[in-house]
Amino acid sequence: MKIFSLFALISVMFLSSCSTVRVAADYDEQANFSTYKSFAFYKPGIDKADISDLDKKRILRAIEADMIAKGFTKSQNPDILVSIFTKTKENVNIYQSNIGYGYGWGWNPWFWNAGYNTVSRTTEGTLYIDLIDASKKELVWQGMGTAALTENVNRKQERMNEIVAAILEKYPPGVSTK
Repeated sequence: MKIFSLFALISVMFLSSCSTVRVAADYDEQANFSTYKSFAFYKPGIDKADISDLDKKRILRAIEADMIAKGFTKSQNPDILVSIFTKTKENVNIYQSNIGYGYGWGWNPWFWNAGYNTVSRTTEGTLYIDLIDASKKELVWQGMGTAALTENVNRKQERMNEIVAAILEKYPPGVSTK
């Protein structure tokens, strides 16, 4: 029963860690964010992102949907240019169980600490979303989100939507959505 409880606890921790997105944002305090009403994607910056073209499309779809939901319009003559940058790393987690067998107060090399180890690997990605003032060509806002990524093709767009929404929740600065 203890082993089942341990597996259940590890599963809950793993699943809950997959859904969290750690976010941070920084911005130019001199920028007037109320003047920005339209956006376009900054192709030179997006082309440099080191991810597949399919994942770029997923991210750009999520950004576009979120920006439109915030009241922006996509334009050929935008106020803001949107660029992205990505990083990934693989995390290896080892869960060690020291549940063992033994007897008495002594040490027995054949029975002591006959526990087990569980190894899991997750890929963690960091997405940076840069908002650049189109007229000045200056970075005015940057959001960053780090989260576990999914390899399930059917969930990739949903996961990208979650990550982008968490990052853009910090835009515009000074406006609390919670």
